[in-house]
Amino acid sequence: MKRKSFIKKGLLGSAALSIGLGTYAWQIEPYWLEFVTLGMPIKNLPSKLVGKTLMQISDIHVGNRFDWNYIIDSFQKAQKYKPDFVVYTGDFVNWENEEQYTQLQKVMMHAVCGELASIAILGNHDYGKNFQEQEVANNISNLLKNAGIDVLRNEKKNYFGLDIIGIDDLWGTNFFPEPVMKTLNKTNPQIALCHNPDVCDLPIWEQFEGWILSGHTHGGQVKPPFLPPFILPVKNKRYAAGKVELDAKRTLYINRALGNLFPVRCNVRPEITIFHLGEQ
Repeated sequence: MKRKSFIKKGLLGSAALSIGLGTYAWQIEPYWLEFVTLGMPIKNLPSKLVGKTLMQISDIHVGNRFDWNYIIDSFQKAQKYKPDFVVYTGDFVNWENEEQYTQLQKVMMHAVCGELASIAILGNHDYGKNFQEQEVANNISNLLKNAGIDVLRNEKKNYFGLDIIGIDDLWGTNFFPEPVMKTLNKTNPQIALCHNPDVCDLPIWEQFEGWILSGHTHGGQVKPPFLPPFILPVKNKRYAAGKVELDAKRTLYINRALGNLFPVRCNVRPEITIFHLGEQ
């Protein structure tokens, strides 16, 4: 093969590969949902809850950047698992304006609800422009409550013997976790929900022993093989995705997000997580 012909074919092959990868990252992986199943051992868990399932859904980001009918379709798939508990760990919208209220209301008509309980916390995007609009957060909370979901905002609630603590968003206007964290009893079975995993590095966890469920990072959405993601919106770059052992008493799990800030993903599929309580 002549050198000129070789170079030409090589360039054409590279262009075809780039187009193929681009199409995959834009049109396929952002909507290629994965259900991840894990055991969740919990100290002093009541025997009646052993083997029950807890489903985590995070970062649905309803808005105008992608077709949110994908979220409805994902919810319908998730409902088939018939989870006992469902927790939503924040970022229900891509906030632009009040249109997101109507969009979210339509989506949450199809919400996945637990047989025993459905619980949510808010994320930074649920606080509107610059994450500083308390009224937006209040309205989204009310929409979720109308969909049958408990919204915990720096609160603790006991569900069938299991304490669930919901911490409001680190970047929002209502991040005041200290009062509720001081009320915890470390001998009780506990799960904490906090949207941004950077909260795990704050000195508020003395009375907590258990699992912390977060989202926020989307796993970076684009991750080269064998390398960390290009972009992670956290200070602690250890907090990318999946299970992170914080210490002997605390385990963090970071969900890769169901929705997308922008519909581009590569090597970071969207996720819904199913935990089996009391199992390794």
